[in-house]
Amino acid sequence: MHPQICQIGPLTIYSYGLMMALAFLTSVSLAGMRARKEGIDPEVIFNVALQAMIWGVVGARAFYVLENLSEYLSNPREIIMLQHGGLSWFGGFIAGSGSVLIYLKKKKLKVITILDLIVPFLALGQSIGRIGCLLNGCCYGRPSELGIYFPVHGAELIPTQLYSSLFLIVIFVILRIIQERPHQAGKIFFAYLLLYSLKRFLIEFWRADNPGVLWGLTLFQVLSIIMFCAGLCGFFFLRKRKI
Repeated sequence: MHPQICQIGPLTIYSYGLMMALAFLTSVSLAGMRARKEGIDPEVIFNVALQAMIWGVVGARAFYVLENLSEYLSNPREIIMLQHGGLSWFGGFIAGSGSVLIYLKKKKLKVITILDLIVPFLALGQSIGRIGCLLNGCCYGRPSELGIYFPVHGAELIPTQLYSSLFLIVIFVILRIIQERPHQAGKIFFAYLLLYSLKRFLIEFWRADNPGVLWGLTLFQVLSIIMFCAGLCGFFFLRKRKI
């Protein structure tokens, strides 16, 4: 809708990049405050977030490029044009999580404790980031008379970016409620896996940019099912451990 916010001399401020930066700063600041409350050095959270952001962006871009390989092979320069959008959350989650696990293991920190601390704010950051997708016009929905007009597509489309953002706010609130109450280690992280995968699975029915790959389901719906099962297994493990 508004890919560019403004231009200051030779510098162009892109809405997608601006919202990504805002999402990172907001999430890290709030997670750092929470860390201090739990007696954890906020610098640890910043380092974790920085690792996750760098490798998350690399993984997200690589996954997206592989999804649309023919398009990028015909125009390789676009691969590095992040300001045009094109990040796959699942790719970012895999690469970002891997880098975080390696960092925490090296520092000999409790992995599940840190994950429980940061995932509510990850959901909030994702919510802010989806506004960037809305302004950029990527991650768009199917044509609908009740949709929003997107100039870049020349059509009225379901604002899946906005719906996704709202759902993520709800997930953030639910996770924060759990976080403020006594809970088993791991409960917040596994709740995030369940809630996010359910959200993404449903949103995919409204999106128009991902083709079906298996039984009419998109790749991301298949990955969401896998993530949902992982969350269920996590809760089953916690329940058995509690017993």
